[in-house]
Parts: sequence; C-alpha cells; structure tokens
Amino acid sequence: MPQPLTASDSASEGRAWYVVIVCMFAYIMSFIDRQILSLLISPIQADLHINDTQFGLLSGLAFSIFYATMGIPIASLSDRVSRPLVIAVGIGLWSIATAACGMAAGFLALFLARVLVGGGEAALTPATYSLIGDLFPRDYSIGSFLGAGTAFLVGGTVIALVSYKQETLLLGMAFRPWQLVFLIVGAPGLLLAALVWLTVKEPVPADRRGKDGMPSFGAVLRLIWERRAIFLPHIFGFTFTAMALFAILGWTPAYLMRSFGLTPGSSGLWLGFVAIFAGGGGVLTSGWLMDYLTRAGRRDAPFLTGMIGAAGTVLPAAVLPLASSLPVGVALVTVALFFASFPMPPSTAVMQIAAPPQMRSRVSAIFLCSNSLIGLTVGSLLVGLLNDNVFGKTAGVAASIGVVASGASVLAILILVLGRKPFAAFPN
Repeated sequence: MPQPLTASDSASEGRAWYVVIVCMFAYIMSFIDRQILSLLISPIQADLHINDTQFGLLSGLAFSIFYATMGIPIASLSDRVSRPLVIAVGIGLWSIATAACGMAAGFLALFLARVLVGGGEAALTPATYSLIGDLFPRDYSIGSFLGAGTAFLVGGTVIALVSYKQETLLLGMAFRPWQLVFLIVGAPGLLLAALVWLTVKEPVPADRRGKDGMPSFGAVLRLIWERRAIFLPHIFGFTFTAMALFAILGWTPAYLMRSFGLTPGSSGLWLGFVAIFAGGGGVLTSGWLMDYLTRAGRRDAPFLTGMIGAAGTVLPAAVLPLASSLPVGVALVTVALFFASFPMPPSTAVMQIAAPPQMRSRVSAIFLCSNSLIGLTVGSLLVGLLNDNVFGKTAGVAASIGVVASGASVLAILILVLGRKPFAAFPN
C-alpha cells in the first residue's frame, strides 16, 4: 500500500513544480524573443533593404552560430556549477540582445544582435533538460509551443499597438515601430532572469556534480560513438524533423501576409492560437502516444512516434501551395504544425534513456547543435533561397515551405527507421 506524502515530500514536490513552471516561462520568453523576427519581416525588409535569403540567414544562421556552438561548453558548465545561475545569465543576455535588435541600422548590426540572442538562449535548454531531469523522469517540452504561440500572440498585439505611429521618440532617439517592438519584448526578460537567480534552488549541489566525478567531453563523444546505432539516427533523424518544423514556424507569417494580405499583427494572432493548440496539442498527443506504445510493448516507441509525426507532416506541407483561401491555408498549417511537433517528446526521451545523468546535458547540447546548424540554419536558408531564385518572393513562399518541410520529413523517416531496432534492444 502506498505511503501518504509527508509535509517534507509535499514541499519538495511543490518546489519541483515551481522550477518547471519558471522554466516554462523562460521557454516562453525565449520563443518570444526568437520568433518575433518572423512577424516583422515586411517592415524590416522595407527599412533595411534585405532580401529573403538574407532574412533566412537572420532567422537561421545568425541565431544558430552561438546557439549551437556555445551549447556544448555551456552544457559542460551546467554539469559542474549552479544550473539556475547559468539559466539566469542566459536569460539576461538574450533579453539585452533582443533589445539591441531594435537598435540595428543595417543587416550586419541586426545579424550580430541575433548572434547574441542565440548565445544567450544556448544556456537555457541544456541546463533546463539537466535540471528537470533531476526532478522528473521526462520533459514533454510543451513550453516550446506555448512559447511559440505566445510569441506570435504577444508579438501581434505589440505590433498592433505601436504600428499606428511612424516613429516613437525614446531617450531622445527616434524608433520605427518594428524597432520599438524589439525593445518592448526584450525588457521583461531581465525581470525573469532576476526571478530565476533569486528563487530557483539547485536540487543537486555543485559539489556533488563536481569536476572529479564528471566524465570528460571526450568520454561523452566516445559514448555517442559506442552507441552510434542509437544516437546517429536519433541526432540526424530528429534534426530533419526540426528542419520541417523550423521552416513552418519561421516562414508561415510571411506566407499569410504575402498570400492573403494579413497584417503582421493579425498574422501573429492567427498563428499564436495555431501554435498553442496545434503545436501544444501535438506535443501532448505525442507524449501520450509514446507512453501508449511503450505500455503495449513497443520498446522502439520514441523512434516510431517520431516517424508518425514526420509522416503526418508530409501531405499538409506539400499541398500548402494549393490553398485557395485563408481558412484553407490556416487549416493546412494547423495540421502540419500538429504533426511537426510530434518529435519533440520522443527526441528528449531517447536522450533521457540512452545517456547517463552525468552526460545528459552535453548529449542534449550535441543534439541541439545538429538541430540548429542543420535544421534551423539550412531550413530557414533554403526557404529564402527558393523564394528569391525559384518560386518567387510573393506567391512562392508556400511552395518553398512545402518543398523544404515535406522533403525534410521524408528524409527523417528514412533515417529514424534505422534506430528502431538498436533502441529496442537497449536496456532501459
């Protein structure tokens, strides 16, 4: 018979859920600061005179340079020092960098500011995965889609509030509406950074995760190579699912504005609800499906769930150019985003199961490095290149999204299938 929770147990559980809630808010803020750029594509392009290829670089490469490369050393640091401190510093950095995007007067300045946004956000995911992994057995990452949806909702609302003005004077300087949006959405992150620093406590003290007992990064690489039959299909298969997801999230605002004449504000409101309910619903459904398959004896459940999500993304993405009206276009985006969100819980589950706790942060950082440098960078850039050179900037964005998202999903299925048997044979 199970024993009732003591007051101490209840307090510990309450503190654990507090950490989850605060980390979810951090994810929401990170996605607001990350995704707001896609809503501002029209005014930024008009003022800074940049094309879709350059915008793809801002959305992908600029963000991922530090997000990918700094994630690995930050993950190593997270295994050795206070993880709440790492998270707080990261939030503060990306919030300041987001505000700096509003000060940019050209492509290069905006590119560098986006690099710093990615550098700050690099601190969040590895440290949070590790922190929550010590508190709960699995993290379903719904905060990502709450963040993406809230980013569009908040962004759309802020844009609508400031867009009626041509310029706003602030501290003696004149700011265009899109610049003011970056300043507004960047500021709250500084308060959140202080909240994390002051109130989130480290559940496992640093001296119990210290240097003496910590495997080297070389040992982490050796582990990945020894278990390459699992990790290589996992890393590259889920990277292509991420490419599909990033292509949809990053370029759908441009699709709605160019194909159906929506304003940035109304586009943000449409996509906010779609991201929250379709993306969040996809994450919850994926987590439920993975647990169901596991209980049914499918030891390859994480890989199989990822494949199902990729398969479900192919058709709605491929037929997106055929949408003849806004409701049809939004419906196709909704279905595509629902299935494109499936791989997030299983990709996390594989790392939680196949990587030892002392290596989990750095394994997740390597995974996110691939997701960023290949999934985000290549996916965003390919859509921009196809817009500028193949399908056309105005009407062709739907075709570009369709080619990249559906093509990446097919590749993901072909790669993920290779990891099913090795993972099923892994003792867990």
